Amino acid sequence: MQVKNCRKCGRLFNYVTGPGLCPDCVQAIEDKYQQVRKYIQDHGKASMEEITTECEVDTAQVQQWIRQERLQFSDDSPIKVSCEMCGRMISGGRFCVECKDKMARQLNTAMGLSGVMTETPDEVKKTRSSNRMRFLDQR
Repeated sequence: MQVKNCRKCGRLFNYVTGPGLCPDCVQAIEDKYQQVRKYIQDHGKASMEEITTECEVDTAQVQQWIRQERLQFSDDSPIKVSCEMCGRMISGGRFCVECKDKMARQLNTAMGLSGVMTETPDEVKKTRSSNRMRFLDQR
């Protein structure tokens, strides 16, 4: 274990892993998250400015929670973040659906996978069960 200074308050703490914040600051951020989440539930169409003003939290922190998909908004909510690939406005996460699909196709191509199953699940099951090793009872 190593000792580090908290990035937020500067206090020393035993660092194991994570964002480099002391347990008190991590708890304070989690308390703010719960407060913001409750405010959003009560005021579904609130703007980002309203949320940050009423809950006394940074816009960057709210956007981080949205990108982590910890905060969810309805489709008619004015709060959106941009897709990190194409810039399209999305209600949560890092990438829009189209960019996620594109990345998955590129990954499958790079891995040599066609992305299309040539065998049905029943055919796969038959093949697996017929090629299994059998053992005789030993006495």
